[in-house]
Amino acid sequence: MAKPSAKWTDLTKPLSAPVLQVIEGFGFQKMTPVQAATIPLLLSYKDVAAEAVTGSGKTLAFVVPLLELLLKRQRDTAWKKSEIGAIIISPTRELAVQISAVLQGFLEHDQLSMFKQKLLIGGNPVEEDVDSIRKEGANVLIATPGRLKDLFERKGDLNLTAKVRGLEFLVLDEADRLLDLGFETTINTILGYLPRQRRTGLFSATQTKEVKDLMRAGLRNPVLVSVKEKATVSTPKLLQNYYVIVEPEFKLSVLLDFIEKQQVKKAMLFFPTCACVEYWGIALTELLKPTKVLALHGKMKSQRNKILKDFRDSENALLLCTDLLARGVDIPEVDWVLQWDAPSNASAFVHRVGRTARQGNVGNALILLLPSEDAYVDFLTRNQKVSLKKVTLEAHEKKFQETLKALHRIQKSDRGIYDKASRAFVSHIQAYSKHECNLILRVKDLDLGKVATSYGMLQLPKMPEMKEHFKKTFQGPAEPIDIYKLTYKDKQKQASYDKKLKVYQETGEWKGKKKLMKKKSIPWELAKHEREERKEVRKKRRDAKQKRKAAIEAGDVDPTKKKKAKFSKEDLEELANDIRTLKKLKKKKITEDECDDELGLASADDE
Repeated sequence: MAKPSAKWTDLTKPLSAPVLQVIEGFGFQKMTPVQAATIPLLLSYKDVAAEAVTGSGKTLAFVVPLLELLLKRQRDTAWKKSEIGAIIISPTRELAVQISAVLQGFLEHDQLSMFKQKLLIGGNPVEEDVDSIRKEGANVLIATPGRLKDLFERKGDLNLTAKVRGLEFLVLDEADRLLDLGFETTINTILGYLPRQRRTGLFSATQTKEVKDLMRAGLRNPVLVSVKEKATVSTPKLLQNYYVIVEPEFKLSVLLDFIEKQQVKKAMLFFPTCACVEYWGIALTELLKPTKVLALHGKMKSQRNKILKDFRDSENALLLCTDLLARGVDIPEVDWVLQWDAPSNASAFVHRVGRTARQGNVGNALILLLPSEDAYVDFLTRNQKVSLKKVTLEAHEKKFQETLKALHRIQKSDRGIYDKASRAFVSHIQAYSKHECNLILRVKDLDLGKVATSYGMLQLPKMPEMKEHFKKTFQGPAEPIDIYKLTYKDKQKQASYDKKLKVYQETGEWKGKKKLMKKKSIPWELAKHEREERKEVRKKRRDAKQKRKAAIEAGDVDPTKKKKAKFSKEDLEELANDIRTLKKLKKKKITEDECDDELGLASADDE
């Protein structure tokens, strides 16, 4: 490979004037390493698989050659309105919208305006996309995998397969994330609809085994490009990574104190679950006034793009989010990335902190760790080549008590907020139990009384992990709260709650709450005898079927003549019992082992 050039004008194959003018209009004079390494290869009609750290400028690395390939074909044969020349597949709506915005910056140039792009993402009816493509056409599709697959599988009214016969370029952006989100089958289905004579660019932050499998399936003799800013560090060069060790109950007050003293202007705060984002979005809006607090997670639908745009346009704001925004999304002027706790896997840490210090800018990141989690720092250094500096932040008792009282007040003001707090806490513990690093981050090492205190809980939630001794470390409201007397601000919810409460007071049962099905306890010998009887009946049925099959093959029985079914009362009762058992399994009222036991399918080892 030729030595990467430093300037856009130094490329061996010069860029067309309009593309170069837009790049210079963006203010980019020099290429990043990944751009310098991949663009010449793609312009030479080679398939490329590029690995580069987050924030290294991968979007321009495929948008520029995409336009050049379309322009070259345009000089020979003009693109038709309905002819699709390029497809970019992105793992999330947010990243797809961002790529679309970058591409639109080029298409607004007079000499590039003949090309039309179409953004295909969820959140709107698929029929709208179908009508838009049929009426307006598109030369470039930017899509999430699910929506693109749906459109390819639609027959008659669209026939997208016919429109991509002249496809020049396919881009798989954040390929490792596409596979992490379970899109492997979807991607393979899409590849089946595309012509083989095309250029393909695969861009990824990491080269996993799954990514390599995808390369074999979708790329022809690809050139592998690995560009890292520093061989010893996997995060951006100008990023400063910090961590602080703090007791669980002081976590919130320390974080608020840090945001205030550091005068954090624009930051992203990552939480482990959607429920956590929901609750803290409400709580921090109150606690951080007048700072703008925004919340975004994957369960939101139509609001996501609006919230992200609001954050982009804001000079001073805090965005609460899940790992939905950990990859690829480029938000200008994010000066801090904050993490409430360790992410579910080590690679997610690298992607989270990569939301700052992008494309040569300075950035900072801070993660809050508990005393029991100090080994995580060494794990990150060894596993992800991440260097972290320890900072000491003092926990002030007065600030802690003020924050705790504020959380209690917020929850008491609306039972709906109390419900969100409970769901957030429970989901946090559940997510923690599934951590990739569960050898060093263990639920049993957590003091759940103190963790519940950090959430400002009015009482300890009922869950299997919550033991009696955690009541000693839990700090609830100064005066005991009758949870049943909390009211909803939403009048409809309150009316529904009042009805359920009335039934509960009369019957002792909470309406709508699933009852746990208790399995009847019967002597082991009797249960074993019943299983043996069921096995024997099934064996007789199998033997009878095999005997009939053999007779048919020998010509002794007419296969067209149906055997008259003779079922005893016991057979019918057994069949009914089996059906009931399978229905219980389907409704998750019993486990698979209990179902096998009921059906007499238990193994000899179980007996």
